[in-house]
Amino acid sequence: MRMGIIVLGLIALLGCSSVNGDTEWWQTMSLYQIYPRSWKDSDGDGIGDLQGIESKLEHLVDAGVDAFWISPIYPSPMADFGYDISDFMDIDPIFGTLDDFDNLVATAKSLGLKVVMDFVPNHSSDEHEWFINSMASVDPYTDYYIWKNGTVLENGTITPPNNWVSVFGGSAWTWNNQRQAYYLHQFAEEQPDLNYWNEEVVAAMKEVLVFWLDRGVDGFRVDAIPHLFEDSTFPDEPLTGDTDDPTDYGYVEHDYTKHLQETYDMVQQWREVLDNYTENSDGVPRIMMAEAYANTSMTMKYYDYGAHFPFNFNLISNVDGSSNAAEIKESALDEWLNNVPDNATSNWVIGNHDKSRVATRYSPEQVDTLNIINLLLPGVSVTYYGEEIGMEDQWISYEDTVDPQGCNQEEDTYESYSRDPARTPMQWDATTSAGFSTSESTWLPVNTNYLTLNLAAQVAADTSHYKVYQALTALRKEAVIQEGSVNVQLINNNVFAFMREYSGSVPVMVVANLANNSETVSLEVFDNAADTLLVSIASVDSSLTEGSEVSKTSLEISALSALVLRSGAEALISSGIIILFVTALAYFHH
Repeated sequence: MRMGIIVLGLIALLGCSSVNGDTEWWQTMSLYQIYPRSWKDSDGDGIGDLQGIESKLEHLVDAGVDAFWISPIYPSPMADFGYDISDFMDIDPIFGTLDDFDNLVATAKSLGLKVVMDFVPNHSSDEHEWFINSMASVDPYTDYYIWKNGTVLENGTITPPNNWVSVFGGSAWTWNNQRQAYYLHQFAEEQPDLNYWNEEVVAAMKEVLVFWLDRGVDGFRVDAIPHLFEDSTFPDEPLTGDTDDPTDYGYVEHDYTKHLQETYDMVQQWREVLDNYTENSDGVPRIMMAEAYANTSMTMKYYDYGAHFPFNFNLISNVDGSSNAAEIKESALDEWLNNVPDNATSNWVIGNHDKSRVATRYSPEQVDTLNIINLLLPGVSVTYYGEEIGMEDQWISYEDTVDPQGCNQEEDTYESYSRDPARTPMQWDATTSAGFSTSESTWLPVNTNYLTLNLAAQVAADTSHYKVYQALTALRKEAVIQEGSVNVQLINNNVFAFMREYSGSVPVMVVANLANNSETVSLEVFDNAADTLLVSIASVDSSLTEGSEVSKTSLEISALSALVLRSGAEALISSGIIILFVTALAYFHH
């Protein structure tokens, strides 16, 4: 009996220090984004669905993630593939039913996974009953949307009220014959903006949040928050001078249509809804994540007004594969870490449904590097589906393009706007349609590289992006990653490194080489690092592999690769574990 107690104690001591019990579930989560049309098709129609998602939840457990966010699954005419919602409290038949959703949530909970819903508050579909009634001036819906009379020219022509431009191009105003007025749409004309100056709209959207909370949702990713409010005097936007095309979104500055103070105030109101729900139920926090493409100060302001965190897009918007280590450290890492409020939870995002995939935006060789950075920096990590295996953008012809952002362009320019290449079906295996569907015809073409680039192949391989990803999510469970300090250092223009430290834990060091050639560097800038280090995790193309012993004073790191380093025996001795182990053996001997 005494030996059993000692052995269990030694196992605990040889593991890692425990995580602080005060940390809430979301603060250390690995969040995985599922684009539902593209994750798994259960019925052979070529479009992913809820039963398909449920059937593959074990993959998330195997991958080591903690929560998943589902892009919109509401009823929708699909003008913007689910972001044009005709009913905020139901499921589109393409994806299934509310019963399917309830089953999905129940299965997720049984597997220990949290479920995050996409909340799209800025606009509805023009087929929503609210808009249909608003067109007809039926109360209380008359002012649920932004309606304005046009400007009447001398010749009697009616033109839009001002020069506001839609994100998707063209005027942000569309004339409605029935209402005999223009309505505002900051996105597609099928997506009329809701009027948040109207308290009835505010109340109705709060009811939407509660509806999904009642169905077991653990939080919301809030779409396009900066666009919620517009200046109610409707002035012309100042011109940027960047283009002479008045239909281009970059034609004007958007001073009166984005980032208004009232938007932050609304975030605060939604936080109150979530906190009240938590307080009156089980006490487990329900969270709100804000999607806001904004400058640093405007982004950080969402923390002050109640968002659990605004998404950190620095590794998407500020840098790419052409960036060197100095630029990534300064523009992506330091820009966030030096500005995030005290006691706020950071987060890191390397991909989503609106941007090219990591393997395309950076390079296939840098997939592991970006996953290492994403998963080992402090706070929440966000993974877009397929990034765990290094999926790449698929070129899609103009004829096959379905994204309205691309379809609104001419054939010679659509590729710069279309988001379809990063939304292709998940590559599960080498069977029909990459195992995504039994149909050979899918809503977007499967990437042609699926025969070799797929999950099943990477599970079977000795080394793969997926196995690197699994090792990283396992490491994330340790206190040193969940609660440790971070020290980021530029080693040279091509190499940067960071160290995570936490009392009672073996430190973790990450070294990343952004150059196309190997680099030999010294890591002596990290005073607390042991002189001899062991490779814990390495990029798949690294010449160094797990278990390789390296010197702090002279480390050769392969081109476009990253290493996770930890001290070996020295760290155990310094923490007293080996001494304790010897003492325990002596105790057992006597």
